Amino acid sequence: MMHLYWVALKSIWAKEINRFARIWIQTLVPPVITMTLYFIIFGNLIGSRIGEMHGFDYMQFIVPGLIMMAVITNSYANVAASFFSAKFQRNIEELLVAPVPTHVVIAGYVGGGVARGICVGILVTVISLFFVPLVVHSWWVIAVTLLLTAILFSLGGLLNAVFANTFDDISLIPTFVLTPLTYLGGVFYSLTLLPPFWQVVSKLNPIVYMISGFRFGFLGISDVPLALTMLVLVAFIVVFYGLAWYLIERGRGLRS
Repeated sequence: MMHLYWVALKSIWAKEINRFARIWIQTLVPPVITMTLYFIIFGNLIGSRIGEMHGFDYMQFIVPGLIMMAVITNSYANVAASFFSAKFQRNIEELLVAPVPTHVVIAGYVGGGVARGICVGILVTVISLFFVPLVVHSWWVIAVTLLLTAILFSLGGLLNAVFANTFDDISLIPTFVLTPLTYLGGVFYSLTLLPPFWQVVSKLNPIVYMISGFRFGFLGISDVPLALTMLVLVAFIVVFYGLAWYLIERGRGLRS
């Protein structure tokens, strides 16, 4: 039985990876171009006027945040679009009636989102090397934060797809929730520059912890404790996974 589950999981992974790899011009190239523009505008042009941030060039300071921003948006978008397409075309019903546990279905779609997020993250990192030298404080912190963040937002994209009724619905959360939280998550600034009240408010934004932890992996500096970053990531993953499992088990929005 475990062998059959493993075959099912690999099949979903292969389908999801082939899906975004087949149309790489639409899935991998645009975020790389967007991040390159950020590097040029905010790093070279504006950064030269800002100077240093916590002892690092402004360009070095924002690179981890920009990489994380690309990982977040692409992990989320991949699962949201793929799962909703399967639901819209009623392909998901084949999985629901097959002897495949819900956790295998979730792991398959999340695995595809994680793969795309990490691929984009690697590509953006390579592009950043044309602008700043690679500085690494802790590889394990980078790897763990990257993986957990990609899993979290893949689960978020899955939840968005479950609740969505039209293709327009899968763009609402990224536009009105994800993008503002990301830009206010400390990508372009340190929380220490904010007044005390706004520092407290900013710490209510979960993306602050992810960007801070990822930046610690590269530069060794952070706005929040690393242990708290890991705790927030794991807690959100558990909650999102539990909710996704419950909704799919109940067939919420999936069964006609």
